[in-house]
Amino acid sequence: MKRIATLLLIALSITFSTQAKEWKPRLVVCTDIAPADVEPDDMESMVRLMSYADLFEIEALITSVGWNCDPYPTEWARYLHEVIDAYEKDLPNLMKRSKQTAFLPLNKENTRQQTGYWPSAEYMRSRAVMGSQNGGIKAIGEGNDSPGSELLIRLADEDDPRPIYVAAWGGANTLAQAIWKVQQTRSTEELKRFVRKFRIYTITDQDMAYNNRMNRSYSSHMWLRREFADDLQFVWDEGTWQEQCELGKRNWQQHAEGIQGKGVLGKVYPDYKWGVEGDTPSFLYVMPNGLNDPDDPLQAGWAGYHERGMCADSLTTAWTSWQEPVRSISIGYKTRFYPDELHDFMARMQWADEGRGNHNPQVVVNGRKGVQPIHLTAKAGTTIRLNAAKSKDADGDDLTFFWWQQPEIGNDKVVITSADKAKTDIHIPADAKNSTIHIICEVHDNGPFRLVSYRRICLEIK
Repeated sequence: MKRIATLLLIALSITFSTQAKEWKPRLVVCTDIAPADVEPDDMESMVRLMSYADLFEIEALITSVGWNCDPYPTEWARYLHEVIDAYEKDLPNLMKRSKQTAFLPLNKENTRQQTGYWPSAEYMRSRAVMGSQNGGIKAIGEGNDSPGSELLIRLADEDDPRPIYVAAWGGANTLAQAIWKVQQTRSTEELKRFVRKFRIYTITDQDMAYNNRMNRSYSSHMWLRREFADDLQFVWDEGTWQEQCELGKRNWQQHAEGIQGKGVLGKVYPDYKWGVEGDTPSFLYVMPNGLNDPDDPLQAGWAGYHERGMCADSLTTAWTSWQEPVRSISIGYKTRFYPDELHDFMARMQWADEGRGNHNPQVVVNGRKGVQPIHLTAKAGTTIRLNAAKSKDADGDDLTFFWWQQPEIGNDKVVITSADKAKTDIHIPADAKNSTIHIICEVHDNGPFRLVSYRRICLEIK
């Protein structure tokens, strides 16, 4: 038996040694997952997240308080486990996407996971814990620790330089409680280091009963924004998530045909009630598809676009898109990217259902592989060449290219020649000295669902 296990681990290591070594982003989800007749959208988002488990290091799945549940009923956690059970049944098919043949031992899964690795259902279950069951700032303090808040403290204390992204589908009370406890037990500098490990993306302020939602002072989110404004990157989504819901309703037929019933995961993907997958932008923001670096909320991506500004409580600031003109810009990006986002999900569900399907292209710019932004310097008044001709597709599909500039970053508009070719020239204005210009290489294949990948090039103009 030991020999068989050893051979499986060797096969697994060989599979991943052929890939560029990239670690997944660390992701924590705080979800108020509920029965479908109460609110099905967390269940929908959880199914989608599981279909992308090879791209995220899912460090914690925390069931906790939300709009529809204060306090959170402990029995509702079974809906999270229902999705994990479905994931377990679909894993043999999903693993074929990256040619994975075995799982690492659990103690190895609990360290760093490489992009392309599908974690075991045992690992997922070990990361599913209860968080804060009660809402609002009143539930932060002595006697309010939970398995979720204790896990967050352990995660931040690990010897790992990667940030931890918290996706708050419900309330972020569990993170607030973890920070409160560290505040009571450690020095000011230790607290600062702890808080700086985290990035948070909240789908509005949901750490309260729905009828109390306009009372911002009730929210622990407001406390986090106020007390840790200089140390906690806080993206407060009050716009993109509504558009996610509306676009899902408008495109529900594609969900019904391309997601529901596809694999066991598709069978537990419920019909919508109010909107479709309103919580999904919180992890699309972290999606390592080459389009945006989540450490810079100015970079537009599948979760829209955000700028630093005043929140709706009129007291705290965060990265947000609730006011014009930022709201329209964000919704414009969300609408633009939505077809590719949905097709990507549908392609994943085909893998879950059939164990075969299309792969996303690999974008290589100026010989550089990976998904991290490429940082280059250039002189004002010059022309630089960007070359994506070495981009590849695992299925041998033909590729189409589109180069474009994100105009919200920097004040200088460049001229892009041959924007639909693998190679392009970027003409930088003579008066663009000391500015920043962001160019995106967008690459589609011509296989099923016309899958897309991106690469962002950040130009510092001297």
